[in-house]
Amino acid sequence: MRFSGPMRNPRMGHLYLTTNRSKRSVVIDLKQAAGREALLTLARDADVLVYNIRPQAMARLGLAYADLRAANPRIVYVGAFGFSQRGPYAARPAYDDLIQGMSGIPWLTHQAGAEVPRYAPMILADRVMGLQVALAVSSALVHREKTGVGQQVDVPMYEGLLSIVLGEHLAGRLFHPPQGPEGYQRSLTGNRRPFRTSDGYLCTLIYSDKQWRSFFAAIGQPELFTANAQFSSQGARAANIDAVYGYLAGVLATRTTDEWLELFAKADLPAARMQSIDDVLADEHLAAIGFLREVEHPSEGTLTEIGVPTEWSATKPELTRHAPRLGEHTIEVLREAGFAQAAIEELLRSGAAGAA
Repeated sequence: MRFSGPMRNPRMGHLYLTTNRSKRSVVIDLKQAAGREALLTLARDADVLVYNIRPQAMARLGLAYADLRAANPRIVYVGAFGFSQRGPYAARPAYDDLIQGMSGIPWLTHQAGAEVPRYAPMILADRVMGLQVALAVSSALVHREKTGVGQQVDVPMYEGLLSIVLGEHLAGRLFHPPQGPEGYQRSLTGNRRPFRTSDGYLCTLIYSDKQWRSFFAAIGQPELFTANAQFSSQGARAANIDAVYGYLAGVLATRTTDEWLELFAKADLPAARMQSIDDVLADEHLAAIGFLREVEHPSEGTLTEIGVPTEWSATKPELTRHAPRLGEHTIEVLREAGFAQAAIEELLRSGAAGAA
């Protein structure tokens, strides 16, 4: 991510800067014996090691779980890679686009009306995996605090993304024999999109019986809830989702976005204006909670900082460090780990370690 522009300085790309705050950067050449020993020294006091290369590569480096466990029996050893190690894909390389394609996302977008199959317009598989890694780390640490025992945890991208895709789209194929086709129809209908108004777009989901009754009452046609069987129950709406969303699209096109927002607010119905990134940056709610703010980075100048999205009563996370330059903290971290100055200088001289 360091190399993905735009950027002001080499190796400080925008994706790197947003995802590596509150971290320190240490450069160690793990293919050198001295570098490997330096990592094992750091691991002796570590809670967790997370790696993001294939397990076969970790084994070749002499850094498999058995090696780390020998250095620190309490360590939680988490692998974030492509595929479960129990199947024939175990040694395959994996990237986000590949995993999205294998998980059916481009096929689903085509089913939902895209002219051609498309990946989700964000690095979805990697992001999902990051969240699953965080959950795995937290759970393993709770287990260790209760038992004193560390463990190895694998978090494969393919199975991780499939757990979400299939959880929604297995549908009738969940049952044996099948009770209908695959695919969650509410997600796949081409009418599931921001609705065109007379002057823009409105995002809304009218879902429950109560909400549909409120909507029909708000537009002055309360009788439609019972008069039209397609709307009268959750099951009926699900079975006729294209017609339901098509009807809603036709109605919403008759008024302005502001008119609909006012009417939906009075009826206590969920609705929002479709926002661009410019709109998000000017969002009054985000401004009120300070979610986006300008900060000064020592090498990259003024940046927009994205806030922590969770809120805590006792241990609020703080963004304590800027995203570091490559190797910015190598000397600092090695010194903390007990390396003498002469040993640090030798690691740097030999290339087994590197510093900014």
